Amino acid sequence: MTMLEETAKKTLSLLDLTDLTDTCDAAAIEKLCQQAQTPFGTTAAICIWPRFVAQARGILGAGHAVKIATVVNFPSGDLAVADVVAETQRAIADGADEIDLVIPYRAFLAGNEAAVTEMVTAVKAACTPPVILKTILETGEIEDVALIRRASDLAIAAGSDFIKTSTGKVAVNATLDAAGIMLTAIRESGKPVGFKPAGGVRTVGDARDYLALAASILGEGWATPKTFRFGASGLLGDILSVLGGQPAPSAPASY
Repeated sequence: MTMLEETAKKTLSLLDLTDLTDTCDAAAIEKLCQQAQTPFGTTAAICIWPRFVAQARGILGAGHAVKIATVVNFPSGDLAVADVVAETQRAIADGADEIDLVIPYRAFLAGNEAAVTEMVTAVKAACTPPVILKTILETGEIEDVALIRRASDLAIAAGSDFIKTSTGKVAVNATLDAAGIMLTAIRESGKPVGFKPAGGVRTVGDARDYLALAASILGEGWATPKTFRFGASGLLGDILSVLGGQPAPSAPASY
């Protein structure tokens, strides 16, 4: 197996195969669940709108290797805490394994750090084990290096299991620069927190760059499905192409 094939195999195991398009429907969810189970292994998870969680759980069944992730306070980050907690509780009741939460990043940018802490703390409390919480910072909107670091620190301190770059719904999504800031925050926190770049990771080569960065900051072997995920809609096609010349599955038009 070539080094690129090894990277593709690893990337497959770390992939949150995503359909958060506005046109997603029941047929798309059925297809996504099928695509997540490849001849080379399964993706780590699928990431879908809350309204499709129950359907996906019915398809995959309890305890499936492919986890079901869903999004809350998404994509605006502007909902009230009580509404986001209720959204989270419904998703978990429907069978979600993982919750991807958007922080109130506009409030944060206006100087309201407490809004981030309150939101993450409340949603984490609703994530009854073994449900995990991935917290989306929307780094492309935050932009400032110091503020990305501060948002990372706040999210980690409030109990996030992962910190995630982006919703995939804004002009700038995952970047290596933002990833470096966030991975350093994880290292310096000393806590077992994972990292998820999302939006714009389209090829195995892109994935290799993020994995190399993670290894340089947190050590070789750090990135596993428990500590690292890729959020992507189109990456699976390139993975399959590298691993076996499989025809690329038709990906959603956008993240």
